[in-house]
Amino acid sequence: MVVKVYGPAYGSPKRVLVCLFEKEVEFEAVDIDLFKGEHKQPDFLKLQPFGEVPLVQDGDYTLYESRAIIRYYAEKYKNQGTDLLGKTVEERGLVEQWLEVEAHNFHPAIYSLVINVLFAPLRGVPGDQKAIEESDEKLKKVLDIYEERLSKTKYLAGDFFSLADLSHLAFGHYLVNQTGRGNLVRERKHVSAWWDDISSTPSWKKVLELYKYPV
Repeated sequence: MVVKVYGPAYGSPKRVLVCLFEKEVEFEAVDIDLFKGEHKQPDFLKLQPFGEVPLVQDGDYTLYESRAIIRYYAEKYKNQGTDLLGKTVEERGLVEQWLEVEAHNFHPAIYSLVINVLFAPLRGVPGDQKAIEESDEKLKKVLDIYEERLSKTKYLAGDFFSLADLSHLAFGHYLVNQTGRGNLVRERKHVSAWWDDISSTPSWKKVLELYKYPV
């Protein structure tokens, strides 16, 4: 049965889409317009009580939270498509470690920038300048740590592309291309090379071709 992915135009759902492409899993994208509040409608809230995207329906199985979803499909189709989890328990541990780093260190800062730099103007309200400045500083510190790590390994978890790298693509795209802060990546030699590598994967290019960002 084809997997349904809700909300393909936005950042976090794209994390799921690129994973599904890497794992060669057939899916159907279901548009959800956040600007029109479709994620807060009763029918959607029955599936996702927090009113957020992405959400996947896989037959009778429903799952939300993008990193839970990519972990699920990387495990379910472990022997299909790209191995995104590592070949040993130690490699898997590093994948999980850097996936958590992305979730708790990289993502909050870039998410704040996206909300204040990109989405606030679309709603006709000014962005929070203090939040923008604080997010810039947090990102610099995170990317300094990435620079050190990537000076020793090709990818975050080692010398193999994994969920840890993949999880950065959607909001990394915002950072490099849509917030006017590409210099934060380009000023760091190893981070820049890593970004060029992961953002040139056929799966990510396919996501960008098929599902445009709303901004």
